Amino acid sequence: MNLTHAIWWHLYPLGALGAPIHEHPSADVVHRLPRLVDWLDYAVELGCSGLLLGPVFTSTSHGYDTVDHFTIDPRLGDQSDFDHLVAAAGQRGLAVVLDGVFNHIGAAHPAVTAGEGLVRTENGSPAGWEGHAELVELDHANPAVADLVTEVMLHWLRRGIAGWRLDVAYAVPPEFWREVLGRVRAEFPEAIFIGEVLHGDYAAVARAGGLDSVTQYELWKAAWSSLKDRNFWELAWALERHDAIAAQLVSQTFVGNHDVTRIASQVGDAGSVLALVILLTLPGMPSIYYGDEQGFRGEKGCGRDADDPLRPQLPATPADLAPQGWWLYRLHQELIALRRRNPWLAGGRVRVVGKDCTWITYETTGSAGNVLRVELGLEPEPSARVVVDGTTAFVWPR
Repeated sequence: MNLTHAIWWHLYPLGALGAPIHEHPSADVVHRLPRLVDWLDYAVELGCSGLLLGPVFTSTSHGYDTVDHFTIDPRLGDQSDFDHLVAAAGQRGLAVVLDGVFNHIGAAHPAVTAGEGLVRTENGSPAGWEGHAELVELDHANPAVADLVTEVMLHWLRRGIAGWRLDVAYAVPPEFWREVLGRVRAEFPEAIFIGEVLHGDYAAVARAGGLDSVTQYELWKAAWSSLKDRNFWELAWALERHDAIAAQLVSQTFVGNHDVTRIASQVGDAGSVLALVILLTLPGMPSIYYGDEQGFRGEKGCGRDADDPLRPQLPATPADLAPQGWWLYRLHQELIALRRRNPWLAGGRVRVVGKDCTWITYETTGSAGNVLRVELGLEPEPSARVVVDGTTAFVWPR
């Protein structure tokens, strides 16, 4: 898949489709996945080229505690539902990338309960990931784990997906990824692999593991906190870092995902527009987290229910969305269209022209000499202006 043209609509299916999360799931199949077909045209009209789906495999609760990587979670449907979704997406030109949770598995997974030797142990007991007893770490030094992950990846690639987001990729030895991805690419050389990486030398992590892309959390942090704290010096620092990364890697950029407080909750509607301008005018591979394009709110909490506000249920169809969010959807359309007209942005270079606490000007330049200039300000009110090759392409507010 060509990373320079990828713009993802990022969905957390269990939440978006109203599946029960915390109650012990029934074995009964509930056909929720087909409802996503009614949202595919919405994603296309938004301007996206693919679906980045959260966990869809059989799990105990939130999806990141997988108990069977080869079956669709019965709370979402079955294999035929999934095949129908992938086919419907393909008919619209939408690629599908799945969330692969291969650092850990659910404590109820047969590899744990039957003692198959695939998990790491501490003092004779299964090792919980970061202290979570319900999430058991796989033993990545065991060749059988590499065989399992390779088999899982190939299984779903053969069913039509375009690639994988690798959950907690930062905690898995890079030599494991290199081994597995090399084997998978032997059959699917065009498959895309996006590693979840929080911090560090992103390009070095990607090279070591053979990853195509990694999550750009540094830019996410700077985008919202520079707006919230009225400190564009932070964004300027992050843009210098991002330029160094962009010279080596097309990172996955975002201002919202399933794990973080909603951008509109952090900085309000006006701030979310400026954050969107930042996202769509910089090098990288952008993703839009479902609902952000409508101004959804949601703050990350604590405890078992911490992420529930970030992962709400969508209405039955786009026509059932509240009317007050469509202005922001149209702004997303406009800025995504600007980016699609200038695909060179994905691999461009960034230069900060000037900055102070409440304003910043930067330029993204393409290898052929194209220049996109962004002027952001916070006083007397949030404002943005985008100029492409000398022509004003976007101004806000109107």
